[in-house]
Amino acid sequence: MAKVDIEISEVGPRDGLQSIPQIMATEDKKAWISALAAAGFGEIEVGSFVPAKILPQLADTAEIVRFAREIPGVTVAVLVPNLRGASDAVAAGAHKLTIPLSVSETHSLKNLRRTHAQVLDEVRGVADLLRGLPQAQRPHLEGSLSTCFGCTLEGAVSEDLVVRMAEALIDAGCDEVGLSDTTGYGNPVQVRRMIGRVHEAVGRDRLTGIHLHNTRGQGLANVLAAVEAGLTTVDASMGGIGGCPFAPGASGNIVTEDLVFLLEAMGLRTGVDFDKMLEARKVLQAALTDVPLYGFTPDAGLPKGFQPGV
Repeated sequence: MAKVDIEISEVGPRDGLQSIPQIMATEDKKAWISALAAAGFGEIEVGSFVPAKILPQLADTAEIVRFAREIPGVTVAVLVPNLRGASDAVAAGAHKLTIPLSVSETHSLKNLRRTHAQVLDEVRGVADLLRGLPQAQRPHLEGSLSTCFGCTLEGAVSEDLVVRMAEALIDAGCDEVGLSDTTGYGNPVQVRRMIGRVHEAVGRDRLTGIHLHNTRGQGLANVLAAVEAGLTTVDASMGGIGGCPFAPGASGNIVTEDLVFLLEAMGLRTGVDFDKMLEARKVLQAALTDVPLYGFTPDAGLPKGFQPGV
């Protein structure tokens, strides 16, 4: 696989699909994920191990994980809310597990029905489970600091609390933490400051990625701030589909296609092929005929003479 400067983690098959009413057929998901992999996306979040009655859109996650594992060069990532979900993810063969901890405890109770202490207990259980596996079979464990830039339920979120929760997740056994602007409240100054504080608290190698929403149009500006602050992985959703169904008004994942253009125009290699990416978008649109896809780059096309990543 070609060397990349910034890894784009495509989260549409999880965060995108969980937030829309239309259920994408399993075979269509497989076709989309195959197209994403062919376009050069090295990490794809393919689903979430939550009860089907809560998120019926993701009821086939175990099958999707087993399918995606067979695609060479792809890190198969999933979200797990608890130890049971992690056990199912391990059994299916996921390479990376992300467990969310909402810094806003109100959101945590709404999203996971657990307090901070209870989530950290789950994290310790997951870490113990993974330590019991042979090193070569052990998935990477990320603790996602959700609502870390603000919460639609609580409002402002304490930065000091974000730092304490980052430290607590590492102490509980996470390999790394990630920042998540679940509600689209963040701005570039805030993003840059928060990354610096968490880096100082847990180390630069323990915070490399960020999950941003474009709810108020700040998504790509926040990406630029995050990259300048040293992060090397950015989540995005093809067509900008999805958001968080448990945070009112938190629509708007950043658009993968526009993110790829931004980074490549800046001379940062993403490993993504533009033409193949747009083919993957066609696969998505054909499967989700009732869901609008967003993005300026697919509509405008590439500038004349554009040279990506140089």
